[in-house]
Amino acid sequence: MSLFDKFTNIDEKISVLEGRLSDPSLVSNQKEYQKVVSEHTHLSRINVIYGKYCSVLRELEENRVLAHDESEDAELREMARAELEELEIQRVSLERDLKIILLPKDPNDERNIFLEIRAGTGGDEAALFAGDLFRMYSRFAESQGWHVEVVSTNPIGIGGFKEIISLIRGDKVYSKLKYERGVHRVQRVPETETQGRIHTSAVTVAVLPEADEVDAHIDMNELKFDVFRSSGPGGQSVNTTDSAVRITHLPTGLVVTCQDEKSQHKNKAKALTVLRARLLDKIEQEHHNLISEQRRSQVGSGDRSERIRTYNFPQGRMTDHRINLTLYKLDAIINGKLEDVIYPLIAEDQAAQLKALE
Repeated sequence: MSLFDKFTNIDEKISVLEGRLSDPSLVSNQKEYQKVVSEHTHLSRINVIYGKYCSVLRELEENRVLAHDESEDAELREMARAELEELEIQRVSLERDLKIILLPKDPNDERNIFLEIRAGTGGDEAALFAGDLFRMYSRFAESQGWHVEVVSTNPIGIGGFKEIISLIRGDKVYSKLKYERGVHRVQRVPETETQGRIHTSAVTVAVLPEADEVDAHIDMNELKFDVFRSSGPGGQSVNTTDSAVRITHLPTGLVVTCQDEKSQHKNKAKALTVLRARLLDKIEQEHHNLISEQRRSQVGSGDRSERIRTYNFPQGRMTDHRINLTLYKLDAIINGKLEDVIYPLIAEDQAAQLKALE
């Protein structure tokens, strides 16, 4: 049985989906409608690639016959042999594309994310770099047509953050940013450094898929709520009412604080969405740890204590330690041009999974 036999009846599956999309009753159920549209788009893309693959296989067979047919003109046989090389390259490329399509899908790839950035070692310099990373991801999100909403911040007053949490909504956000979780190290001369010495600081990035209530149910009886007055850098009052909210999930000890909104109700709602995402992440990390030896990725475990990347400003260099990728275009990367960083990570992950299938 061929690996691609499941594609042989793809036309019929597409026809069935097109029939469902023409059903007026489906439009009233937006969630189900979007699911069918997504599946139709996915299968249509597969159909195009599979069609090209079958066409190349036919051409390969025709050219093999022609290349070995002694009754044909010698020049024609030579042309057929030359075409065989090009067709074989196309076959290998299309076969790889189809194998990638068959790889098990990460169930979170379609989800929005909570991006949590926290300053680590390095004091104010680490907090400043946390701000730089947030702007980097925000610019990349803008280039992808995604929407960034700040959920919670803990600013230091000079343009940096001890912590900043944002919700990024858009198409396949998690699939592109899931490799960003871990420790990001920066090497540069701080503006406050008078002797020109290079300092090394670290920032931790967490990427949490947004969770639905079904994914991570929260028993309100297991939560402890504290309210207090919001405050800015240096203890400066931001709000004169008890609008800030701290939620503690008693079974796990997870704590979420939100104070950016003036409304206690809005802060509570935001804190609950962050808590739900952290609970889902905790559940998935525990599951991942149980089977990590079986499915460990070559791009890293995703542990946020793992140092994944170094940004060296004096050399204009960015190095991703998981795949030994070094790029001398740090200015562009910090300004949100992340494609040359993210796509090699995706390719490496796919290569690791393809190898596991062999």
